[in-house]
Amino acid sequence: MAYLGLDFENVITLGKIYSIHYFEYIKTFSFKGESHDFWEFTYVDKGEVNVGMGDKKLSLKRGEVAFHAPGEFHSIEANGVVAPNLVVISFACADATMDFLSQKVLRVDDRERALLAELIITAKQLFASPLDDPYLENMAFVDNPPLGSQQLIKNYLSEFLIRLLRRHTVPKRNKELSLPGHFLEKNLTSSEQQTLTRIIAYFEAHLQETLTVATICGDNLISRSHLQTLFTKATGKSVIAFYHALKIDIAKQMIRESEQNFTEIAESLGYSSVHYFSRQFKAITGMSPSEYLHSLLALTE
Repeated sequence: MAYLGLDFENVITLGKIYSIHYFEYIKTFSFKGESHDFWEFTYVDKGEVNVGMGDKKLSLKRGEVAFHAPGEFHSIEANGVVAPNLVVISFACADATMDFLSQKVLRVDDRERALLAELIITAKQLFASPLDDPYLENMAFVDNPPLGSQQLIKNYLSEFLIRLLRRHTVPKRNKELSLPGHFLEKNLTSSEQQTLTRIIAYFEAHLQETLTVATICGDNLISRSHLQTLFTKATGKSVIAFYHALKIDIAKQMIRESEQNFTEIAESLGYSSVHYFSRQFKAITGMSPSEYLHSLLALTE
């Protein structure tokens, strides 16, 4: 019996990738705009921004992505209230399939968001150039990146685009359970997903406190072993490490919105002193709150 191989079609064939960015902007950031002969999209990971798309301007909210076709003038600015986190990626693609995405604003689901997270993680390993420099025109590779990093990035981006197109051009299926944040493990059971979502919502409601594992277990009627196993599986972190990381993530947002000083931020997040807050901040982000703020101001200037 002779075996006949199958040729698989490509609906998305990517050319050059021009830029991959992850920005943490202050609430007054503004980019006057540009146009170029390749595709670009902006995804709002946190906050909200105003984007210009040709002759129209609209508000882009958390979890939404806006596409700019080749030749389209586009601009972006924070709304002066909320400090945004953005993923901005530009690339070449000549496939007619992409026409559907021209000037579209679409909501991203959990799987698509996870693909963007994987893409950004891989890009940090692949590029020597910083991902937060908005004026960088040519990205440089590191020496000896992890095997297959370039191919993985193209695969993640292709799958992201295909999944968006499938969801918005074919009849909708049953909605999947929404999970906040990015998780390493995608194969959670329905019960695990519900428990994880409930406990993260509990964390968000108790950011001003100093929670212990015993308190978390008692308030959520879950055993210590079940709690630790669930968070390790879903996030790759212990439950307390995840809680601290969540606090620091909120602190970064508050610093970028510049409504409170470091002492006030520390107090609002339940830290016993601004010094302890600074140590936690540096342990998680690699820089002190002051260094983080100065990097944002330098980037804006």
